[in-house]
Amino acid sequence: MREKIAVIGSNSFSGASFIAYCLPLGTEMLGISRSFEPAEVFLPYYKWNGLSRSSSFRFERLDINHDTDKIVEVIRKFHPDYIINFAAQGMVAQSWDHPEHWYQTNLIGNVKLHDQVRHFNFLKKYVHISTPEVYGSCSGKVTESIPFNPSTPYAASKAACDLHLLTFFKNYGFPVVFTRAANVYGPGQQLYRIIPRTILYIRLGKKIQLHGGGVSVRCFIHIQDVSSATLRIARNGIIGQTYHIATDKNISIKELVELICKMMNVGFEEAVEIAPERPGKDAAYLLDSAKLRKELYWTDCISLEDGIHQTINWVDNNLEELKKQPAEYVHKE
Repeated sequence: MREKIAVIGSNSFSGASFIAYCLPLGTEMLGISRSFEPAEVFLPYYKWNGLSRSSSFRFERLDINHDTDKIVEVIRKFHPDYIINFAAQGMVAQSWDHPEHWYQTNLIGNVKLHDQVRHFNFLKKYVHISTPEVYGSCSGKVTESIPFNPSTPYAASKAACDLHLLTFFKNYGFPVVFTRAANVYGPGQQLYRIIPRTILYIRLGKKIQLHGGGVSVRCFIHIQDVSSATLRIARNGIIGQTYHIATDKNISIKELVELICKMMNVGFEEAVEIAPERPGKDAAYLLDSAKLRKELYWTDCISLEDGIHQTINWVDNNLEELKKQPAEYVHKE
């Protein structure tokens, strides 16, 4: 029997990249997202790396906020070994504008789904994709045991859902595991994210805004490394546990943009203008991934420089198509 995985939020960068990672392994995949599939330039499981539209993958357009019963029925018929849930309202700054939308998707929609999925006795593991934003601004490296201290509606909505799932684990034995990854990047990422945005703006001769001067510190991890960790956690993670996915390299946003400018032979001052800091932005959250490395024997493989080089090539190879795509975040209720 082939391994089966259902991916909720399959049109997201992380969801689509995870599908692309799993398909060559012989896995049968079901993708569910509320929007139509985007342009193929953002879907690495189509036409990338020699892949074609595979009979091992099918897509269902269903909304976690409106189609709970249909999602449950589709997943039940598919009978997966694992469900990986990437679905979320994922923007931090924009969550201040309509916080109720973030709570609806990230908490209420998920609770309704979980209350039915918990009855699936065939499910080996439910992997919930959480976020380090739940910790708020931190000093030093953060382990999985640090208390929640969210500072934005996005972070609070994600923390609330994590706590809800823990009650299901404690009361029903629901086989949930949590992942919290550092800042992901790589080919196929949405253009409003810092790495592809910087690369695209340099190619278009536009200046990128550097909020707060780019002093906040982050860890950036290639999406392929995150995908490999996610699959390993699905297969081998201990239910009820959380696993951090990160590299050991930290970098400020300013240093990141400077690195991209250097790799693209452009002066930093030519590419950047300083903008005010965004409300609630955390100065740093640096994840300790020792638990994942020691317990599940995972390691990251792609350096930041190599990953940025891949992303530059992706932008250059698809520049005409990317010019047609929205460069700003488009909000969906």
